[in-house]
Amino acid sequence: MLSVHEVTTAYQGLVAISAVSIEVQKGEIVCVAGANGAGKSTLLKSIAGAERPRSGTVTFDGKRLDGMAQHHITATGIAYVPENRRLFPRLSVRDNLRLGSYLYRGDADREGPLDLVFKLFPRLSERLEQRAETLSGGEQQMLAIGRALMTRPRLLMLDEPSQGIMPKLVDEIFQAVKRIRDAGMTVLIVEQRMAECLEIADRAYILQTGRVLMQGPSAEIKGNPDVRKAYLGL
Repeated sequence: MLSVHEVTTAYQGLVAISAVSIEVQKGEIVCVAGANGAGKSTLLKSIAGAERPRSGTVTFDGKRLDGMAQHHITATGIAYVPENRRLFPRLSVRDNLRLGSYLYRGDADREGPLDLVFKLFPRLSERLEQRAETLSGGEQQMLAIGRALMTRPRLLMLDEPSQGIMPKLVDEIFQAVKRIRDAGMTVLIVEQRMAECLEIADRAYILQTGRVLMQGPSAEIKGNPDVRKAYLGL
C-alpha cells in the first residue's frame, strides 16, 4: 500500500533521516518508534508532503507522492495528524470536524464519517459547540484524529498521539487506533511510548539518528533483549 524507499530529508542542510525505507500493507497498524530526535516526525512529514525529500521515493498504491503538494496527497487518501494537532482553537468542535470533510462539501453524505468519530470518541458529541481551545489535551487529540477521519482516509498517519495527554486517556487513544484499523483503515503511527505502541501494532520499525535500526513483527521487536533494555526499561 505505502512504500518509502531510501528517503533522505534534510533541514537547512542537516540530514534528519537518511536512506530510510519502510513498507505498510493494507489493514496493518505499523509503529515507528525511537528516541526523541530519531527522525520519526520527519519521516511522516516526508510522506505527507510537509517536507520534500532530498532523495528517494514515496509510493502509495502505485502512485508516486514525493514532490506532490500536501493537499494533493490528502486527496489520494492519506490523512496526517501532526504532533501539534493544528486545530483551529477558536472554532467549535463541530466546525473543526466539518473542515475535515471539506473535500466532500458537495456530497449529500458529507458528514457520514461522524458516526464513526462519535463511536470512537463519544465525548466529542457532547462538546460540539465548545471551542477547541477549551478542550483538554486528550480531547484535542481526539478532535484532531476525528477531523482526519472526516477526510475518509485509507491510510491514517499519527505523530505522537499520546503526547501531552493525561495517562488515563492514553489507553483510550490507543484502543481507538485499534478500532480505526478494525473499521477498515490502515494506520502508521509514530510514538515514543514504545511499549504501548507495540501492543497494538502488527509490525514496527525503530529509528535511531535518522536511520532504520531494526524492523520486524511487533512481538519479535518487543522480545528483543536490546530493545527491552534500551527502550522498554526491562
